[in-house]
Amino acid sequence: MGRRQGLSWDHKTGKSTSLVAAFALVVSLFGAVSPAPAVASDAVDVIVRESSPSTDTAEQLVTGLGGVLGGQLGIIGGFEASVPADLVATLTAHPAVVDATPNAALQLLDDDEWEDDESPFQGYSAWHAAYTVYGRWFMESGANGQGVDVALIDSGVVPVEGLTYPGKLLNGPDLSFESQSDEFRHLDTYGHGTHMAGIIAGRDDHLTGDPSDIYQRYWDENRGGFAGVAPGARIVSVKVAGHDGATDVSQVIAAIDWVVQNRSANGLNIRVMNLSFGTDATQSYVLDPLAYAVEQAWNAGIVVVVAAGNDGNSAELRNPALDPFVIAVGATDSNGTYWISDDFVTDYTSCGTADRHVDLVAPGRSIRSLRAPGSTADLDHPGARVGDRFFKGSGTSQAAAVVSGAAALLVSQRPDISPDQVKAMFMDHAQPLSGQSSLCQGAGELKLRNVRDAATPNAVQMHTPATGLGSLDASRGSVRLESDGQVLDGEQDIFGQEFNGSEWVTASALGTSWSAGDWNGTSWSGTSWSGTSWSGTSWSGTSWSGLSWSGLSWSSKVWTGTSWSGTSWSGTSWSGSNWTASGWLSAGWGTGSQGVRWD
Repeated sequence: MGRRQGLSWDHKTGKSTSLVAAFALVVSLFGAVSPAPAVASDAVDVIVRESSPSTDTAEQLVTGLGGVLGGQLGIIGGFEASVPADLVATLTAHPAVVDATPNAALQLLDDDEWEDDESPFQGYSAWHAAYTVYGRWFMESGANGQGVDVALIDSGVVPVEGLTYPGKLLNGPDLSFESQSDEFRHLDTYGHGTHMAGIIAGRDDHLTGDPSDIYQRYWDENRGGFAGVAPGARIVSVKVAGHDGATDVSQVIAAIDWVVQNRSANGLNIRVMNLSFGTDATQSYVLDPLAYAVEQAWNAGIVVVVAAGNDGNSAELRNPALDPFVIAVGATDSNGTYWISDDFVTDYTSCGTADRHVDLVAPGRSIRSLRAPGSTADLDHPGARVGDRFFKGSGTSQAAAVVSGAAALLVSQRPDISPDQVKAMFMDHAQPLSGQSSLCQGAGELKLRNVRDAATPNAVQMHTPATGLGSLDASRGSVRLESDGQVLDGEQDIFGQEFNGSEWVTASALGTSWSAGDWNGTSWSGTSWSGTSWSGTSWSGTSWSGLSWSGLSWSSKVWTGTSWSGTSWSGTSWSGSNWTASGWLSAGWGTGSQGVRWD
């Protein structure tokens, strides 16, 4: 199909492509060069990919330009280096170099960017956000998300009221560091996943009448009830982060692989995946393993919704929102009204670049959703509580959750729709926001009222697909887990197992990366992880308590209060039987309440 203005359906293939194209237009002017003794003071760190990794031509070129060589990255046929900033283009243009991409992290969120709301404002409910983007539309058509499973790869979910409706919640594997604990397994000790689950598909047990009756839902909410965007959908929780948000890219990739491989197993129908997650990866999406993983989900018929990031309007998108196939979502402020005309893009939304920017925006300021009592967010931000049940949060995380719920609604209305078609319909019928940058709003704000009766288009995206053959460590960007002074880096997963990109790519594409609870050659199943960690100690019980979190962004700008603190998890409010898996739906990883094994 031809180009869609502003939608990039058949072009814009990423940094790597643009560098290669530039290289094709340049004739090499290099002969022999003399090595320089030291790198210039204005040097930048880059990852150099070689045309002929078996030779040292590129390395000699770097030193000849006054650069300093770093570590080898054999998995991508390249190496790290520092070179004078004004000579990066010269380096890139040489025939011995495929590309030289920045090896520098974006600035992470700091305390000055956190919202500190001391007002009595209780925030916008998930239903308010839903009303803003569609008004009286889909519910009247009988589509409420029924029959659609939404995979939530996050910090787990607590079965609070609003997520206990029969059939509402199932557990996939717990791949987090808390999977060894009988008290914490599957549960949201961080507070983020529960908030997302409520926005996407929450529904109070006591809501009367058909949940697709929009008037009844509005009336019940005014009486104190709660409903998310797609109250008929089911949440499949795959926990990858613990009480401090600590996780590794290898855990997230393993979670995505599990979702793809089990999307239709044992009665599941996973058609939507929410990733309110991001790293400042240092390589093109074309090479990135995490980008490859989300593309495998997309190609398997799963709509992948990713938070853009909260690094500010001038920042690039986070990984994997960088991948142009997925739906990258920015956040808007609803400005206190139910209509879109006065909405504006929040100042914390990462907008991206001309090559890759947000696809669309959705409400993401002070969204009121379900509280996880005793979680890190709850303990650190008591000012974000709204009554006993609810919690206010702002960020592209919340906006992504709104879009994930909307995707579930659309899929429930049109079960045969493809992810490309969902994305096209959302963008084609979004409402542009007056006075807002096209980079920051993409096609505009999600407006599903316009989508309900529209014809399903023949939409096929034509971007360059990811190969997944890049560096796992580069996919982490600046994010590093640390245990007892040992940093997890290099081409290894959390067990210290070598990550062989080419072998994993093949297995992931064939849907065989998981086998009887094993991923990348190690058991990740249920109550006992075999093998050793990158720091040489066995994973057992409370040994995870010493882990630190060095910058991983869950794309949640703020829990309407002060900034996240380093307060350690006490665990006292989670002990006993109140928050055990019994009494709530758990498909289980290993043996759950239904005795089902998802491997």
